[in-house]
Amino acid sequence: MTESTHQPMDWKTLISTKRMSKSSQHKEISEYRTDFQRDYDRLIFSSPFRRLQNKTQVFPLPGSVFVHNRLTHSLEVSSVGRSLGNDASRSLISRHPELDAGNMNMLGLIVSTGCLAHDLGNPPFGHAGERAIASYFSQGRGQNIRDIVCSECGEETGSLIWSDMVHFDGNANAFRLLTHQFEGRREGGYMMTYSVLASIVKYPFSSLMTHRQKFGFFQSELPFYREIAQTLGIRCFQDEGYKVHYARHPLAYFVEAADDICYEIMDIEDAHKLHILTTAQTHELLLGFFEGKQRQHLESAYPNVTDSNERTIYLRACVINAIEQECVRVFMDHEEEILSGTFQGSLIEHMESPLREAFNKCVSTAKQYIYKDRQVLDVELAGYKIIYELLDLFITAVLNPDKSYSQLLINRVPGQYEVRHSAVTERIRGVLDYISGMTDVYALDLYRKINGQSLPMI
Repeated sequence: MTESTHQPMDWKTLISTKRMSKSSQHKEISEYRTDFQRDYDRLIFSSPFRRLQNKTQVFPLPGSVFVHNRLTHSLEVSSVGRSLGNDASRSLISRHPELDAGNMNMLGLIVSTGCLAHDLGNPPFGHAGERAIASYFSQGRGQNIRDIVCSECGEETGSLIWSDMVHFDGNANAFRLLTHQFEGRREGGYMMTYSVLASIVKYPFSSLMTHRQKFGFFQSELPFYREIAQTLGIRCFQDEGYKVHYARHPLAYFVEAADDICYEIMDIEDAHKLHILTTAQTHELLLGFFEGKQRQHLESAYPNVTDSNERTIYLRACVINAIEQECVRVFMDHEEEILSGTFQGSLIEHMESPLREAFNKCVSTAKQYIYKDRQVLDVELAGYKIIYELLDLFITAVLNPDKSYSQLLINRVPGQYEVRHSAVTERIRGVLDYISGMTDVYALDLYRKINGQSLPMI
């Protein structure tokens, strides 16, 4: 089935308080919070969100110099996302007075909540952990698992599950974490509103669309995304069995922009703190976002502030504010294309000079100096090894659950993970859920204990 209509998406249906669980529509306790505030609070107080404090962002977890981890990154992304959503809502209400101002005023909160959730599915050690999981199945000792899964589930379904495994992705895993339901129960996950869930899906394709490199949901969660898309009126370009392609929910552009802004600009600040970039290099990169009198003003502002870190923080704040305002302008200029699903690229890619060129220079500098720094590479190497070995040990255990050593490993896994399921495939998925939810510190500690390199205090 391909798209049957060319109607653009409609803000009136895109903003919805409907949730994954039907029973959650009936509130047992009267309260004054909006549904989107409940989503935000639910994430803030959740265990997966707290665990982000011990997950690497780029640099090793802090010693004497504090740099960003996944938790601080997510909070900052949420702050920028709130500004993007709030500024856009004011412009949209002015442009479309027929829209419900109450609903449109929720855009900042929806984007902010989506930003809080965007990294929840990342495994320990970031992209190194993702690569370790994917390569275990595609290139490593897990290659034979395809035959096991296909034998149990049938060739067609098994191939779909296998596609998820060999293309494991933190974005899709975040959507799974927020929507996953145990034993087929309707209730499950975090029962978030549809609008928040749609806002985190930057790549609304299935894992079978691998030519797109990134994807937004595993095959197991495809029915949930279909339901969300249909309810919100998200435009569908292709739906042929398990090969699907949807337009983005418009607010996903803001979640993406907030993430990109904080990722690149805050990495520059962290690199300065760690002396990977000099003060002169850092300030030149940040001042590159401005021209003429504006640049001259920033260069001479606050002459009494001579501390290099404080000057860097001031310039960084000015840069983020400038990019945020420009992204809202791009969004409003291209609203029609965004609602029709024909907008190509990101908001940042459509910024005007000098912002776009300055941002690209930060990206190239990060690739040259930051992501190839010895500390960063050492964490990636160690993280890859740790995740790969843990995955192999636990998958071997759930494939051979009757062995004594397997029982020791399985008993080590909390009961919320389905490593004791009667179906082999579900046990393997349970291992992936368990390992991807670990923090860096937990994974390292478990790896050392299993390998006899450390023991608990007796």
